[in-house]
Amino acid sequence: MQFAEIPGLEEVKNHLINSVKTNHVAHAILFDGASGSASLPMALAFATYINCQQPSDFDSCGVCASCQKIKKIAHPDFIFAYPTAGGKKILSENFIKEWRNFLEDSPYGTLSDWLEAIEIKQGNIPVEESRQIIQNLSLKSYEGGYKIVLIWMVEAMGQSAANALLKILEEPPEKTLFLLITSDSNRLLTTIISRTQRIAIRNTSNAELTSFLTKTKGVSEERANQIYFLSEGNINKALEIIDQKDQNEKSWFANWMRYCYAFDLAKLIPLSDDFDALTKENQKSLLEYGLKMIREIYLQSVGTENLIKLEGEELQFVQKFSRVFKFENISQIVEEISHSQLLIERNVRAKIVFLDASLAIARLIK
Repeated sequence: MQFAEIPGLEEVKNHLINSVKTNHVAHAILFDGASGSASLPMALAFATYINCQQPSDFDSCGVCASCQKIKKIAHPDFIFAYPTAGGKKILSENFIKEWRNFLEDSPYGTLSDWLEAIEIKQGNIPVEESRQIIQNLSLKSYEGGYKIVLIWMVEAMGQSAANALLKILEEPPEKTLFLLITSDSNRLLTTIISRTQRIAIRNTSNAELTSFLTKTKGVSEERANQIYFLSEGNINKALEIIDQKDQNEKSWFANWMRYCYAFDLAKLIPLSDDFDALTKENQKSLLEYGLKMIREIYLQSVGTENLIKLEGEELQFVQKFSRVFKFENISQIVEEISHSQLLIERNVRAKIVFLDASLAIARLIK
């Protein structure tokens, strides 16, 4: 990955490049951006640049041995850690082939996308992973450059795993660089945050995303502007809109609301079983999508249709359903879905959470 492949964010790229030029590279950097942002590509581009054998003032060369090895995720001094099923025998190195494919196909992908790719319901980074990192860093660099540790979704580390890294994170071996990536820094230990330099990764601007989509995806400028409005500058969401990967969420939410409206237990109970079978991240994603749709129904209900960020079948659903939604209960429905998210995060049985929320919404919806 090179900086040139990432749309916009020039201020972040310049900051990272200048830190190398002035020899002020922090030993631990926290890339903090929303799920689906350019946090992971930016970390990869920086890792490529700092070990590049022929860097320019603006980017890595992309052709030297180091750049090629990092591109292929085969550099001996580049260590990766990311959520897996956890356990002593199931660490990141066991999924390196899947990780290579994921980075090639979905560099802006979310945790849900990754867990779906490796077919597990809930991922975490166990303490054994931290111990493996420490052991790897005790060895000398193979090629004489930086030894780089990239931890993707560092919030997936349990407290014991995070604590195991604190000492080496504060006093790493010479020419060792930690690149931590998070989409929810509120879940990180303050001791982790205090040992890193935070780099905020914003969503792209309209001009940045439009240029990226017209040049790389061949969409018209008019369509690119529409996609920016719908995605709010989130690159992964924009790519999903182009590929229409979110069709399942649309139909799933529409069916859920219809069954709640009809108070159809014969449909809601099997739907709760389907929800229970999903990965934890997919469960959270569906509930988040539900909150988004409730927001759009509210905007439709109060006559501010110009603010609605939907099109096609989603827009039609909102327009029709807002007519039967009990307006004064919308805030309570939002509370029910938000509370369900919290319970899922705390590992309460998803089937019970979903069915309970469904019955509550059924009472509030009309």
